[in-house]
Amino acid sequence: MKPLRRPITDDHIHIDPWNGRGLEAAKDFRRAGGTHMMLVTKPSWSCGIIPSSGRDFGEVFGRTLSVAAQVEAIGIRVYPVLGVHPAEITRLQQAMTLDAAKQVMMDALDLAARHVEEGEAVALKSGRPHYQVEKEVLDASNEVLRHALVLSGELGCALQIHAESGACEDIAAMAKMAGIPVTRVVKHFAIPETPLVPSLIARHEEIPLLCSAGVQFMMESDYMDENSRPGAVMGPKSVPRNTLQLLAKGVMTEEDAYRIHVKTPARVYGVEIGL
Repeated sequence: MKPLRRPITDDHIHIDPWNGRGLEAAKDFRRAGGTHMMLVTKPSWSCGIIPSSGRDFGEVFGRTLSVAAQVEAIGIRVYPVLGVHPAEITRLQQAMTLDAAKQVMMDALDLAARHVEEGEAVALKSGRPHYQVEKEVLDASNEVLRHALVLSGELGCALQIHAESGACEDIAAMAKMAGIPVTRVVKHFAIPETPLVPSLIARHEEIPLLCSAGVQFMMESDYMDENSRPGAVMGPKSVPRNTLQLLAKGVMTEEDAYRIHVKTPARVYGVEIGL
């Protein structure tokens, strides 16, 4: 393998040896030029777990941390992001009340926060349903999100947000009230207009324009690593491959690549990005 010239970071990726390609997908990322990844917790149902309490997410987080160690062993720097998928609330409601579901999710976030506090993870994940729900479900989801924002503010760590398409301007106001800088709140699968830190899907058509304008953003594949949905949302090679293609076309400069893959993630997550 040729020596890597630059760090390339995937801001939101899943590696799943149980349901997907696992380390083979990580090796594809590496071979394509990827060097760093934010490895994000998968939903409880992807792990075959039906949670009845926040403690049940311990196995979900344990799997993420185990995979992180395996991927690190093949030469990729991995930063785990632990938390709860916002769609958990819909599934939990099948077995318990809305209030109980909300509490389970908040307790799970407390558990994830302990892993951050112990240095095993670098950020939390939360959000609200990206699909239509009743008002009371949205209100409960926003309470869970506020709890995550408060936890992140207390820990001084970043928070990845999984939410509806759009700017999510109200979340910036929620972050301010919770005491976390908006510069540490990441909008996963973002649009450029968000006041949060945008993490753009690697194929986003506005990336060349944003590069020329010097906008701060990150790139992600949102690779799910599920055999039932191969290549969804994008494949594991997509962030390094698209980055190198944009560099070759001259629409992304080395300075742009450094800002996207090194400077911005280092600032947002408080980590060191280097070869």
